[in-house]
Amino acid sequence: MSKLPIALAFAGGIAVAAGGWTLFSQKPEQRSSAALMDVVMWNKEPIGGSFNLVDHNGKSRTDADFRGKLLLIYFGFTFCSDACPTDLQSIGAAIDRLGPAGEAIQPLFITIDPEKDTPEQLRNYVALIHPRLIGLTGDPKQIRAIARDYKVFYARTSPTKPTDPGIDHSSFVYLVDQDGKYLGYLPPGTPPDRIVEVLLPHLAALPQT
Repeated sequence: MSKLPIALAFAGGIAVAAGGWTLFSQKPEQRSSAALMDVVMWNKEPIGGSFNLVDHNGKSRTDADFRGKLLLIYFGFTFCSDACPTDLQSIGAAIDRLGPAGEAIQPLFITIDPEKDTPEQLRNYVALIHPRLIGLTGDPKQIRAIARDYKVFYARTSPTKPTDPGIDHSSFVYLVDQDGKYLGYLPPGTPPDRIVEVLLPHLAALPQT
């Protein structure tokens, strides 16, 4: 399945997380949520890229570590109370429904709140979601870089209050193939059955071992 058909298939299901995409104290180079959503929906620019982050066990992980697996990548934060747990649980349920075939899929949760989402915090969080889920964090510069590569929007709802856990963010699920190439996206709120439906053709195309 090519990138554009995936995007078109879900264009009517795009949603927002954490109460909308309102910008606060943007850096000059930061694009609006609408602009980034347009890029993802219509595949206007390259999406995806390499990373060197730290997982929820404190181990350094790069994108190359996951070659040979289909990746479902989700950007969010552990203090998110709505979209993040819902979407991550749907990903986990889809993997479970695939049975043994689900072993070929690796779900990744990349935090957009590295100041609060330490490896320990991520470890406690992913344990509540799914045993296969890997949480990834890094320093703010690293997170900004990978978010920029995936055209992810995020901004604090109260930038003058560092203790405020609220972050507005886009909530796409990115599908990446076994060679690290971006395939397409799933919108927020995609149910497990639909995730399975999208994954099956890609699983069938994987080399048989």
